[in-house]
Amino acid sequence: MRRPNFQLPPGTCDTHVHVWGPFDRFPVAPGAPYTPPERNKDDLRALHARLGVERAVIVQTTVYKSDNRAMLDAIAASNGAYRGVALVDESFGDAEYQVLHDGGVRGVRFGFLPHLGGVPDIAFLRRTADRVAAMGWHLVLHVDFNSILAFEELLRSLRLTVVVDHMGRVPAPEGTGHPAFRILLELLREQNWWVKVSGSERISAAGPPFHDAIPFARKLIEAAPDRTLWGTDWPHPNVRWEPDEADLVDLLPQFADAAALQRVLVDNPARLYAFP
Repeated sequence: MRRPNFQLPPGTCDTHVHVWGPFDRFPVAPGAPYTPPERNKDDLRALHARLGVERAVIVQTTVYKSDNRAMLDAIAASNGAYRGVALVDESFGDAEYQVLHDGGVRGVRFGFLPHLGGVPDIAFLRRTADRVAAMGWHLVLHVDFNSILAFEELLRSLRLTVVVDHMGRVPAPEGTGHPAFRILLELLREQNWWVKVSGSERISAAGPPFHDAIPFARKLIEAAPDRTLWGTDWPHPNVRWEPDEADLVDLLPQFADAAALQRVLVDNPARLYAFP
């Protein structure tokens, strides 16, 4: 693992990382869809020291289901440098949401991928959207090209702030003309829609250094330069290729110019997550 050639601007935020462990304190949930290696808050700090990242958003994974303690523990140790996106269930009431908010959480994630549990309860998603909108939070949606097509009507109906993970996971060989990617670009015309130019290693068919993902990122940043975020997706659960995160950083100058990258890496996440 190397240091990137591209120097990230001060205040850069990695808006998509996960923490797993320490497992003696935060064991994996029963029935988790996969068992990851331990990657804890100390490992995350070491990664960001190597890359030159100052801030992060920890995104809860299905490994822990709605037990957000490992994420909250990492945020609490970050001296204000981390925020969180939680997973919740029907048992969450005012007290549980307040614990999350006080702990630095500012969003709730729903996934639509078959290998991670499939389609969520849509009625629960809508109720949760109403609840978190009132708190000033946002939804994070982990969708792929199939679910974008299948749930286009639902997506278009959402009025709160929504962030789409991993460029919508349209496989690079499908091209930026794929109907699902066109829908994503249309959604980004609305001021409540955001997207992460993360997951280059997920959509790539060519493999490292994932240059076939560049056209997707370029189009998304062009469509919504003030509502695009970036993340490494460390520690990269369920990937075909285990990327060197330095490769992901070194893609950035090919995504956009320096002014746009300042927004994507620093200004946009500071605004969405209320960093100083």
